[in-house]
Amino acid sequence: MKKLLSVLLAALLLIGTVSVVGVSAAEEKGAPSAYATEPALYVHAVMDSADTEAWHAWQSVHDEDFEVAKPNEKYFFLPSSVGKTTIDVYNGYDAAVTLNGVTIASKTTESVAYAPDTAYTVSAGGQDYTLKIMNSNAEGAIYINNPDADGNGTDLMSYLNETKENSAKATGAIVTPDGAIDNTTIKKIKGRGNTSWDKPKKGYNITYDKKVGVAGMEKNKKYSILPNYQDDSLSRNRILYDLSDAVGMPYASDSRYVDFYVNGYYWGSYLMCEKVEPGSLVPEVTDDGYLNEDGTIKADFPFIAEVDASATTGDYYVTTNNMKITIKAPEVDPGQPGYEEVKEYVKNKFSAFYTATAPNGNLSAVADIDSVAKLYLINELGKNWDSGVSSTFFTYRQDENGNYKFYGSPVWDYDNSLGNATGVQWDLRNIGVTDYEEYTGWWCQHKGKTNSTAKRSNNVIARISQNAAVKAVLPKIWFEKFMPALDHFSGVDFDREINRELYTKEAYYALIKDSAAMNYESGWLINTGSWIADHSSQKVAHYDSTTQKMVVDTQATSYVQNFEGMYDYASDWMLSRAAWLSEQFAPDYVPSPLLGDADLNREVDIIDATAIQRHVAGIVTLSQEAQLAADVDRDGDVAIIDTTLLQRYLVGMPNVPEGIGKPI
Repeated sequence: MKKLLSVLLAALLLIGTVSVVGVSAAEEKGAPSAYATEPALYVHAVMDSADTEAWHAWQSVHDEDFEVAKPNEKYFFLPSSVGKTTIDVYNGYDAAVTLNGVTIASKTTESVAYAPDTAYTVSAGGQDYTLKIMNSNAEGAIYINNPDADGNGTDLMSYLNETKENSAKATGAIVTPDGAIDNTTIKKIKGRGNTSWDKPKKGYNITYDKKVGVAGMEKNKKYSILPNYQDDSLSRNRILYDLSDAVGMPYASDSRYVDFYVNGYYWGSYLMCEKVEPGSLVPEVTDDGYLNEDGTIKADFPFIAEVDASATTGDYYVTTNNMKITIKAPEVDPGQPGYEEVKEYVKNKFSAFYTATAPNGNLSAVADIDSVAKLYLINELGKNWDSGVSSTFFTYRQDENGNYKFYGSPVWDYDNSLGNATGVQWDLRNIGVTDYEEYTGWWCQHKGKTNSTAKRSNNVIARISQNAAVKAVLPKIWFEKFMPALDHFSGVDFDREINRELYTKEAYYALIKDSAAMNYESGWLINTGSWIADHSSQKVAHYDSTTQKMVVDTQATSYVQNFEGMYDYASDWMLSRAAWLSEQFAPDYVPSPLLGDADLNREVDIIDATAIQRHVAGIVTLSQEAQLAADVDRDGDVAIIDTTLLQRYLVGMPNVPEGIGKPI
């Protein structure tokens, strides 16, 4: 930060003091809590609420240095919970203020009718202002308040943004579009991120005093709130997290689009995510799971490890195979039992895993092939710049047979993917990649090479991509897991089951577009610098399953340099990339049988029900592969109930097993 945010707030709101002791209207409708120290107009997130936390002030548009060019032009950036025609406004000035014909006495709250995107003239504190009101459509709003974060009168964001090591308690509110308010207090909030921490719009880790749900997410205490500052679509992380869930990767972080307010100030559109932590997200891992009841160290125990090149003093990490491996859990402090033992255990296990990723290594003995293959495919699909370098997580835990193995998950940090970043040019020259920004060309196998002629890379994701066991399953996983999900995302083939985890591109856009409009109107930039690739045009591609080829449009699609254009660019890039990958994997793809397709002709119809009946009656004997397809209820036995369920499915009746007609 070039200046303390207390200076920012002074510039935006004009320093003063607001008394929170109101009269009549304020007592009925509520008033801002003690964090509201500026003479300003404040708006509440919910009509007719006595809550004191979910208030924020009007503010002016800022630049990237938080300078204000037009201090007399104000905005109310409203969360999705606010009424669409009426708002509750608190007057923090010492004299009455009139807004749209409603006079609001000093230190009181009144209901005011409004029309979005309409400019109102307001006289307050001896100044004339224009006020414009914008509405969000995000899935929630997060309010966090503490006017004295360090005990010396420093406002919360000024204190937190001095250094990532600072943390503080706070009060606040979680507000959902239906007007529900959760005032659970914040046990700790602190900065997060590596290179992203140096940006003006920062991310934070938030720990609540008890488990809370955010807009339908499973209740947790710990969350990460991501700024997506360098992602002009504000959606790359959300979409790839949800895609990982849709393709069956374990521990996919759930997330929601939210508007973020601190001490009465709107900070923009953020993504609220489940934090990569033991417990709710990764239930098999706990911080004390490495200890026996008598305090001794277990012979084997689960853990979460992150490949993190930026690990430094203060992080709990080990170095092996020229990689820094941060131990996310169990995180043992110096002096605690097992501090060195846990480090040595993780180092030895990860080293063995790394060795097994060799082209002919016995990777299945130490890793879950399905999940590490999917982790590679997520990174390859996105051409993720950080692939195998940072934010690359592995979970070590027991499989269904009790054997300890590495699982590739949770996925994390994909803002530098899907055609977003230009990459580091000297690095790209060294490894011989000239098409990094394009949706064509292999990426992960080259990432980390020491030079363009090197046969193989030492990057862990690169090694996974070249392992024989992984390569053997890639075509089937791609076509039977990834492509159905991506076809659903594109809108080509809507799938109700997939939609539980991954929405369509139109649905994500509808959830974020108004929040994005507020974000960029408030002062954040669409293009944040030379690191961001050119998103002005591209020739969109799709996959022709008949010819097994990628088909590229003859004319380039141009993208307007606004949020809609940037969102469309990211979506089109991903789907075009999927078309290229499909062409690469197609020659080696052998389709799995479809559930319910008893005659194995790639269609599920009444003939399949008849085939099952004939098999049950002993008239014919289905092959082993056909019996697998005929076992509709997947109970290990082909019986008359399978015929009944298939018949119900064919006539559109409810209560049939999911997955009929899909690869087994």
